[in-house]
Amino acid sequence: MNELKEKFIELFGEGGEIRTFFAPGRVNLIGEHTDYNGGHVFPCALDVGTTAIARKRDNQQLRLYSVNFPEVGVIESSLETLKYREEDNWANYPKGVADVFQKAGLKLDDGFDVLFYGNIPNGAGLSSSASIELATAVMLNELCGLNLDMVELVKFAQKAENEFIGVNCGIMDQFASGMGKAGHAILLDCQTLQYKYSPLQLEDHVLVIANTNKRRGLADSKYNERREQCERALAQLQSELNIESLGDLTVEEFEANQHLIQDEIDRKRAKHAVSENQRTLAAVEKLNAGDIEAFGQLMNDSHVSLRDDYEVTGNELDSLVQAAWDEGAVGARMTGAGFGGCTINVVNKTELNEFIKNVGEKYEAATKLKADFYVVGIGDGAREIGR
Repeated sequence: MNELKEKFIELFGEGGEIRTFFAPGRVNLIGEHTDYNGGHVFPCALDVGTTAIARKRDNQQLRLYSVNFPEVGVIESSLETLKYREEDNWANYPKGVADVFQKAGLKLDDGFDVLFYGNIPNGAGLSSSASIELATAVMLNELCGLNLDMVELVKFAQKAENEFIGVNCGIMDQFASGMGKAGHAILLDCQTLQYKYSPLQLEDHVLVIANTNKRRGLADSKYNERREQCERALAQLQSELNIESLGDLTVEEFEANQHLIQDEIDRKRAKHAVSENQRTLAAVEKLNAGDIEAFGQLMNDSHVSLRDDYEVTGNELDSLVQAAWDEGAVGARMTGAGFGGCTINVVNKTELNEFIKNVGEKYEAATKLKADFYVVGIGDGAREIGR
C-alpha cells in the first residue's frame, strides 16, 4: 500500500487528502448464465480485487493511471466530455461509472486523480471489470458525499457496463463485488434482488480457482448472442405461459412447454437456464445441510449443462474440468462467462498439492497451455480502506 501511495504522489504530486478504496473480484460457485435470465446465482467475493487511491481535484479533469498497464500511462478525460474511446482501454470502466452517476442527476463537483491497482488475474473471468466499477462507485460516493446505499452503487456499476461499455451483463458480478461478506456466499434472486448470505462451511475442503490462461474478451464473445437466444425462447414461451423470466419455470414446466420454442438451439439455451436455476437452489440446500459431496455433484452437473446445452466451454475449460474430475475433485466446473477463463474446484485439503500438480500436468498435455492455480479466501465487499 505504501508503494502504491508513493507511486500516486510521483504521478500526481503532493497535497490534498488521499483516500483508498477497494472492491473485490468474485467467483460464482454455481448458477451460471442465470442472472440475466431472472434466476438465482450463488457467488462470493474474493480477497483479491481492485484498489483505487484517489484525490479530488479543483477542476473537472480526470487523470487515471493503472499500475497494471504502465505502458498506457496517465489517461486524461473530463467530467464534461465523458465518451467511450477504444484507445482508453481499461479506463473506460471508471469513466463509465462517472458518466452514469452524472446522467442520474448526481452532482460530481470536481474531477479526480486516481491510481488503480488490481491483483485479479487479468481476463480470467473473476470479474475484474465489476471490481474496478465498484471501486470507482464507492470512491465517487464517498468523495462527493452522495450517501447512496450499496445496492444503488451496484445498479449504477451494472448500468455503466451495459450502457457505456456495451456488454449486456446481468447484475451478479457487481452485486457480489459490492455486497460480499467474508466467509459467506450470497444466494441472489436476480429478478427481485432479494438475497441471503449463506455460510461457506467447506470443512476439510478448500476452493481452488484454476485459470486456463486462454484469454477471452467478454465484450466481443458470444455472450450477447446467448442472451438474445434466451430472450427469443422466453418470448415464445410467454405466448402461452404467464411468466416474467426463464427463472420462473421449474424443469417439469419447461419440459411440458418446450415445444413452444421453435428453434432447437434456442430450446437448448433455455433448457440450461431453467435447469441451472433449479440446480443452484438445490446446491445451496445441500451446502447448508453440510452435504459437500452432493453440492459438488451439482457443480459437475452444471458444467455438463454449460458444455452441452449452453455451449460456452470449449476445449481448454473442458480439459481442465475433466482433469479435476479425474483427480478426485469433489466438484469442478467452469465459472464466469466461459470461452476461456477459469474453473472453480472444491478440493480436499489433504490432496491439494497433489491435485494442483497432477491437474496441471494433464491440462498441459491436453492443451499445451499451463494453468495457474489459486487457493482463494472469501472476503468482504467494496469499501473504503484508508485515508
